[in-house]
Amino acid sequence: MSLDTVVEDIREDARERADEIREEADERAEEILDEAREDADEIVADREAAVDRQIEQEREQALSSAKLEAKQNRLEARRDVLEEVREQTAQAVADLEGDRREELTRTLLDDAADEFGDEDVAVYGRADDEALLTEILDDYDGWSYAGEYDCLGGVVVESEASRVRVNNTFDSVLDDVWEDNLKELSTRLFDDE
Repeated sequence: MSLDTVVEDIREDARERADEIREEADERAEEILDEAREDADEIVADREAAVDRQIEQEREQALSSAKLEAKQNRLEARRDVLEEVREQTAQAVADLEGDRREELTRTLLDDAADEFGDEDVAVYGRADDEALLTEILDDYDGWSYAGEYDCLGGVVVESEASRVRVNNTFDSVLDDVWEDNLKELSTRLFDDE
């Protein structure tokens, strides 16, 4: 074999080896690019999922906040309606006149009488009811009108001897009835829920 043939064989081997290395490098480069694309796709998918979760969380928070605000507004409106009903009821009670007012006042006095027995007692009432109370108290021995009390009507009865005070005003009765029947009243007024 001649030197030229040996050189040519070496060159041919070198070209073949270079082609193999180039092929391996191209394959490896393609693998690296595929991995990079997969990583990029995974990162994009993770970020999209994170954004979707954040959007859903913010939507849920906004919805929850809106529901809470609507509930608070509804409760406030109910309170306003109930307060208006209570004010109208109190006004209707304050406006009672004649026999009905006398009957209720006598009933409240009779209920208070159980607490005092034969004691002398002072009776307080609404300023507008002074004449009515004075007339009614003529039927009670040792009972006298002692002055006005800021109320819708009814009486506050007290005794110095026993230091007992009974508040039988229309206000206190209204308070008791209101508390005892608030749930039923609310149900009747707002039966839509």
